Amino acid sequence: MQIFIETPRLILREMSQVDAEGMFIMDSDPEVHKYLGNRPVKDMDTIKTVINFVRQQYISNGIGRWSVIDKESGQFMGWAGFKLNTEPCNGYINYIDIGYRLQRQHWGKGIATECSQACMQYGLSELKYNQIFAAAHIDNVASNRILKKIGLAYKNQFTHDNELCNWYALK
Repeated sequence: MQIFIETPRLILREMSQVDAEGMFIMDSDPEVHKYLGNRPVKDMDTIKTVINFVRQQYISNGIGRWSVIDKESGQFMGWAGFKLNTEPCNGYINYIDIGYRLQRQHWGKGIATECSQACMQYGLSELKYNQIFAAAHIDNVASNRILKKIGLAYKNQFTHDNELCNWYALK
């Protein structure tokens, strides 16, 4: 598997089916999906489909979310990275979105900030992106704070799937 980024604590690498169990733990947790439409995953087949979708993005778009792995234990912690978003959102289409999702046991430890900052650096220096966007539910205090920390600026609020969200763009 290709490793894209290493930080002091993390490895960000290609997502693969070996991550399915860890992704299921993450995406079946209702707390993880609290600000994502409250639709936790119910079965492993859904996770395998998501992983195949991400892997197809690598081929079709040259990018996709990466698995976040704990360097010390080798454990799957979540995912982070870029996605070419081809669905309309807040008046945009075909834009680069930065995102992250972690298993709940890894919240509050600076992991999301660490991997997202590393992704931003990679996106700007290696991928030469000059526009990067993100969205977060207005009540998701942690994600809104992280998006500002990694260099995105608040632009406006909008409604997505009947939920009020904040829109961010590269400063």
